[in-house]
Amino acid sequence: MTEALPIDSTAPTEPDPAVRRALRSVVVVFALPGFTFASLLSRLPQIKESLSLSPGQLGTVLLATAIGSLLALPAAGTVVHRIGARRTVSIMSVVSLSGTAVAAIGSDTGPMVVAAGLFLLGFGAGQWDVAMNVEGVAVEQRLGRSVMSRLHASFSLGTVIGALGGAAMNALDISPLPHLLAVAAISAPLVQWAARGFLEAGAATAHDDTPTERVSPWAAWTERRTVLIGVFVLCTTFAEGTGNDWIGVATIDGYGASDAVGSVAYVLFVVSMTTVRWFGPGVLDRWGRVPVLRACALCSTAGVVLVVYGPSLATAFVGVVLWGAGTALGFPTGMSAAADDPVRAAGRVSTVATIGYLAFLAGPSLIGFIGDRTDVLQALTLTAALTAVAAMVASSTERLDPVAVAELQPDRS
Repeated sequence: MTEALPIDSTAPTEPDPAVRRALRSVVVVFALPGFTFASLLSRLPQIKESLSLSPGQLGTVLLATAIGSLLALPAAGTVVHRIGARRTVSIMSVVSLSGTAVAAIGSDTGPMVVAAGLFLLGFGAGQWDVAMNVEGVAVEQRLGRSVMSRLHASFSLGTVIGALGGAAMNALDISPLPHLLAVAAISAPLVQWAARGFLEAGAATAHDDTPTERVSPWAAWTERRTVLIGVFVLCTTFAEGTGNDWIGVATIDGYGASDAVGSVAYVLFVVSMTTVRWFGPGVLDRWGRVPVLRACALCSTAGVVLVVYGPSLATAFVGVVLWGAGTALGFPTGMSAAADDPVRAAGRVSTVATIGYLAFLAGPSLIGFIGDRTDVLQALTLTAALTAVAAMVASSTERLDPVAVAELQPDRS
């Protein structure tokens, strides 16, 4: 049942110093957006309270992030293909972290300022995300072994650190403004420093001697397999996004928990995701993508149901762990599946990310709108339905063999 890794057979047994440096750099670049996002998300209940927002109003504010990312993502493959992953990360991290600072200011001034900051954050983060995944693929190919899931684990480790920091700020009754400004100020120079160690990924992985039209990032939108992977990622990232944004609010509003306990629920969610992502490569290589991802989707479904319909806060916490564990491998494995053929990685990763982010970013807003008409816990039932769909379409992520790679190449004759 073991699947062959999609690696370059010419990769050296021992990576050269540039590849080792690139691996360290991409680990940092994956971790920092997780840290900044989690820091912001952990303060959403306090921002909601300080601005007197209803669940629907908070959902509307969060929609600004979705709009920013969905405007940026479709062209991300083209941008990375033209200027490379390093320059894309350097530029777009400045945009994203500036948005974090603006959102922090908005937590004291008004929801429109928060929304403006979230738009900038989403726009920058969308292209930052695609670029760092393309860089991760390039490093993986040069190493000759699987590392993508653990790169995403570093993102999740960043979220753990950010969530723990947010919980500490809540416990110390420190407002979101100084906390989030400090997060942006710490992260910005670290991203610039780390990106200098990148390989020339993006344009270089497309092979400069290959005709431009053959590697056009837009061609991926016409590929059935790529679009189906996008649907799978859409379903799993809906679960991840709604968990990130609403678990704290759901435990506070639905179970009467304190702000600090709500933050602990979020920490449990990201810790379970991080753990599964760290150990995921071995499990995936042993059992294969499809059965593992189907099992994970069903685990996530069970966890959401337990959070929504469980009899107590304790059982809800068990559900939070299952929910986080079940969604952990969906996004990173979808990115790996999209990048099975490194020649077309930039366009396919961009396409899958665009489809997935539609749910990852717009999904939390939808939960807010439904929550206004029922309650947040009941609205999360939709998440369970989509994770069940993910189990049904998981077969699209099956690893390509060389013949299938060749068949997916468009005929340019």
